[in-house]
Amino acid sequence: MLDQGWSKGAEAAGNFDHLQKTSEIDKLPGVAKRPKSRHRSGCPVSLSLEGFGDRWSLLIVRDLMVRGFRTFKEFQNSGEGIASNVLADRLRKLKEAGIVIAESEGADGRRVYYRLTEKRIDLAPVLLELLLWGAQHEQSDASCALITAMSKNRDALLAEVRRRWQDRDSTPLIPRFDADVARNLAGRRRTS
Repeated sequence: MLDQGWSKGAEAAGNFDHLQKTSEIDKLPGVAKRPKSRHRSGCPVSLSLEGFGDRWSLLIVRDLMVRGFRTFKEFQNSGEGIASNVLADRLRKLKEAGIVIAESEGADGRRVYYRLTEKRIDLAPVLLELLLWGAQHEQSDASCALITAMSKNRDALLAEVRRRWQDRDSTPLIPRFDADVARNLAGRRRTS
């Protein structure tokens, strides 16, 4: 049992031995230690954002999910302008969070392919809605025709994302969103 020699008189006299003795509470049977939380809060949104909520991590997840990117070099050349040290850090954090796995190529063990884990392919509906929301509310280089088609065919698009993940198919599902692609799509619509 605890030594309870820490009466009010002892406190008043400046005896603070009780502060050391109260740490013995953790050693009592049936008293669970409160685990140190590594999370800001228990909010599901906050917990989700801790794993992949920064700009670069979301773009890496996007590239894995719909652009078919699998290598460091592909991510670096995505057109987003991510620095190599930031990319390496985000890939490491995504691996630690269980969002991506890194697989070495059999013939060349130095070549690493990244892949979303199964629980993170479930982010496809969230990412699709974020893409559609951004295209609706912000001026972007995304083709209006592509966005409309994606919006009208959400279920088919999500099924295709999952199929490609299951089959390890790295064929890009959507084009790169940049001004050149948008101009080319617009030019094709005018000539059609």
